Amino acid sequence: MHDHAKTKSGPETTGVTIHWTSQHDIFARLMGLGVNGSNSRTIIEMAKIKPGDKVLDMGCGTGDLTLTAAKSTGASGSAYGIDAAPEGIEIARKKAKRSGVAAIFNVGLIEKLDFADANFDVVISRLVIHHLPDDLKRRGFEEIFRVLKPGGRVFLADFKPPTNPLLAHAAIALVGHRMMVRSNNAGSLSSLIAEAGFGNVVSEPKRSMFLLYVSGKKPAS
Repeated sequence: MHDHAKTKSGPETTGVTIHWTSQHDIFARLMGLGVNGSNSRTIIEMAKIKPGDKVLDMGCGTGDLTLTAAKSTGASGSAYGIDAAPEGIEIARKKAKRSGVAAIFNVGLIEKLDFADANFDVVISRLVIHHLPDDLKRRGFEEIFRVLKPGGRVFLADFKPPTNPLLAHAAIALVGHRMMVRSNNAGSLSSLIAEAGFGNVVSEPKRSMFLLYVSGKKPAS
């Protein structure tokens, strides 16, 4: 369960901010979420990230997915990661330096992206959206729409609430915020993404037992 009792540094937000970075990396490696881990590679493939793309990873944590994206964009592209937790950004920068991967990490909020309009080809996010109340989701998707280039893509991977009541109870205990997890389903996320202006909204809840994948495309004109 997340520990939110202590006051932590970082920008003020009504979303949940994860500060337990050391435990997060252990969990990530076990679940294939690490740099070039199986799930990280799956997301890059499903998001159709290619050499030359400019990519933003929202809620990047300690940078594993961002660094995987940077390997796919190559020298002709770029990858940026933002997170509300300064602790995670500090670790992500150290990982980038050690690996020699040119990813850029900054503290930032999904609801107030510090980037110009029409700036990115792809925006990705993994295991972040369930931390946000619905009003913050809406503001975040509006911001994603703004910073994407015409024809740009958004790709989200997040927890899928189990249909089995016992498994659902265990998932809520693990994640630590009941209402956010229960409202996190392919239908609601697809509706919120479409509401923000995206077309070609596709959900793939059957691709994984524990994760749902939702994508959308900003109209080309």
